[in-house]
Amino acid sequence: MNREMVKMTWTEFRDAVSHRPVILPVGSVEQHGYHLPLSVDVITSHNLSLLLAEEIDGIVAPAIQYGYKSKPSSGGGPLFPGTIDLNGDTLVHQVYDILAEFARDGVQYVFLMNGHFENEAFLAEAMDLATKEFPITTAMASWWDLIPQDVVAQVFQEVPFPGWDLEHAALTETSMVMYFAPELVHMDRYVEEPTFERIPYHRYPVKPGLVPPSGPLATARTASAQKGQMMAQAVVQACAKIYEKTKK
Repeated sequence: MNREMVKMTWTEFRDAVSHRPVILPVGSVEQHGYHLPLSVDVITSHNLSLLLAEEIDGIVAPAIQYGYKSKPSSGGGPLFPGTIDLNGDTLVHQVYDILAEFARDGVQYVFLMNGHFENEAFLAEAMDLATKEFPITTAMASWWDLIPQDVVAQVFQEVPFPGWDLEHAALTETSMVMYFAPELVHMDRYVEEPTFERIPYHRYPVKPGLVPPSGPLATARTASAQKGQMMAQAVVQACAKIYEKTKK
């Protein structure tokens, strides 16, 4: 069965969503170092959604390509050309409109697969507003939050785990893209830099030099497709459990 909404006719979509959940991937267009493409967050959320669709008999909607502003001390924000940000209210309205249209089309359940940390509050706002107005159930998870500690320990056997806030363009994201789109990973361009030291504040206007020049906040040196596969499988199983808990 074809799982992608964009490859369906309207009648196929109509018939499918009468009894199947829709999975909405959400990412961003954001710098991910010299070695990864700007589309890391979309690649990851879209491919995880495809795997989840097979697991829960779902339909994958077209991904939301753009996300909320990359913060200066995480993704680097406007310091890097190619990082294209949305204002918060823009993302809220976009996601709300999509959920509203799904509800009008008879969709009863939407799972939002988030691939960009800064999106979280705005996705939750859109979900809250949409479910107050329409008879639709929604759930949202960010994939990194679903990786169990035993898998984290295996992934970070060779290097210390710096915390999810510093895993930007680092070991986990690099491993995910190695698994899902290896042709887009350029480890020959990778530059090993010191792990970024957290700062407990955000400064605007953004001052150049805040994050490492190459973009990653921690090492990607030990990344592999096998680690990406291991994390992807764990995430999909966790998402399937969330679906079973929240669909009723």
